[in-house]
Amino acid sequence: MARLGALVELAAQPAYIWMFGLATYGLYAAFWSAISLLGFSLNLGLHQALQRLVPGADNGEQAHAIVRFTLLAAMVPVILAVIVIGIAAPHIAPYFSGTALSQSDLIWLIRIFSISLPLLILLEIATAAVRAQRAFGPEIRLRIFWEQVSRLVIAGIFFALGYTLFGLFAAHIASLAITGVFALRLLTRYYDAKLILTAKAPTGMRRNILATGLAMMPPIITRRAFNDLPPVLLTLTISGTVGLQASALYVIARKVASVPLIVRQAFLYVLAPLSSAQAKADRKAIAPLYGFANRLAAIIMLPLAMAMALIGDVILMLFPREASAALPILIVLLAGRAGETLLGAATPIVEMTGHRALPLINSLLGLAAAAICYYFLPTEAGAVGMALAVAIGVSIASWVAVLELKYFDKIPAWDRHFLWAVLQQSAGSILLIIISKGIAQQPDLARLGIMLTAMLAVIWLGLKLALDADDKQALGKAARILRL
Repeated sequence: MARLGALVELAAQPAYIWMFGLATYGLYAAFWSAISLLGFSLNLGLHQALQRLVPGADNGEQAHAIVRFTLLAAMVPVILAVIVIGIAAPHIAPYFSGTALSQSDLIWLIRIFSISLPLLILLEIATAAVRAQRAFGPEIRLRIFWEQVSRLVIAGIFFALGYTLFGLFAAHIASLAITGVFALRLLTRYYDAKLILTAKAPTGMRRNILATGLAMMPPIITRRAFNDLPPVLLTLTISGTVGLQASALYVIARKVASVPLIVRQAFLYVLAPLSSAQAKADRKAIAPLYGFANRLAAIIMLPLAMAMALIGDVILMLFPREASAALPILIVLLAGRAGETLLGAATPIVEMTGHRALPLINSLLGLAAAAICYYFLPTEAGAVGMALAVAIGVSIASWVAVLELKYFDKIPAWDRHFLWAVLQQSAGSILLIIISKGIAQQPDLARLGIMLTAMLAVIWLGLKLALDADDKQALGKAARILRL
């Protein structure tokens, strides 16, 4: 449910482009990607360290000391970064061009938008602390409603008032500020505010928090680089409006491709703190959680990714006409998402169960694979080549994590149960291709309706036939409603 915030963001994306234009949206995407990548690099992996250390804390005061030190250690570098960005803005602005903004306007926009950096990190640390208590529901409302919905509403207000150049950027900062206030209030519901202000972490604990965060930092930066670096690079390497439009097209494809990724991320999101807590009690008990997540992700995501690739042209009609050029990028990214699903959800378990060196190795291998792939692709490949490199790099990192989990913890990614689910849904995906060919001449809305119906039928059959009695019982009320 928490990952459905990405759906709200996807639904808002066409509105942003219709209101502010493809080039302005491309500049916004490049700015926000750069801020996101910088922020997650400067916070030293501490939001992930929280999820690993708080569930294993010996007492409440120790947990509060971890949260307090993490907040302080994460916020100081990003505040310093805002000051540096403000000073360096005149040197950064010339790299971003192609909009109606003058260089002086760009300088001030960079300075003002940098305020989103500490707001982002505050939000991430506060919600990670709540998630470490295994309280997911309140954060869901925070990230979906207050962050995503408020951003869309505020952007609409600015557009109605005629602020077509700065409106989207101002809406982003305002929504983060609102969400940050509510995140602090949420934090005090699960932690004692006085203890957060007074509980001091001893030297050994501070050293352990920093060491844990730094050890988990490489895969975090890798994931952010795979998500955020492509639009920045496209903007910087392709001059003028063409570069901003290429950045926008890539982000459009990435956002649409995030729909099937929601399925996988949902399990990664919950598996991280659960695996951390379980590893302290009985590492072998992680295997059922891991297998269950892998089976469900494969059953849902494979036909979903295939259906979206087959009707990608119809989905992109929600955007302005120029967005149709994002179709090949979308297909490549969807193929990469499906490939990740087949590799299972090993990455968060490896990160959360004490393997400090392995995430670094995985990250370096993934980045190296992506860099080599992109280097050897022709320049003309552009955003499509970028998407291919990203898909290959992420898959390599996931593959290595699967092997590590099997070797070090004796937890296999694939058993006969999982392979049966993959085989069945692969057959269902082939059926979707056949149906798509048969309705190719139908109107777009008819194609959309038929393909969505066929996809849901394939997913239902997968849940019905590929899950055993224990899996269906674990689904609880949902299994009864779906008559599984």
